[in-house]
Amino acid sequence: MGLKEEFEEYAEKAKTLPENTTNENKLILYGLYKQATIGPVNASRPGMFNMRDRAKWDAWKAVEGKSKEEAMNDYITKVKQLQEEAAAAST
Repeated sequence: MGLKEEFEEYAEKAKTLPENTTNENKLILYGLYKQATIGPVNASRPGMFNMRDRAKWDAWKAVEGKSKEEAMNDYITKVKQLQEEAAAAST
């Protein structure tokens, strides 16, 4: 299985993470996903009254220097970590 296929598989698995996944972790995944699929930020930062979109933009901007491949690998690693944490918490 190639990196792109594995990334897509873990993007699907990320949708099944528990409800109690922290916003911080969700933002990390969001930033890595956008970097992996689109590349560097291609939009201006949302205004200060749009806190949700601003936080998402900041998360994407934080990983701007990564290549698409690095972002895919980091995304896969983060989803695995969150799955392991969720499994440990449910025992």
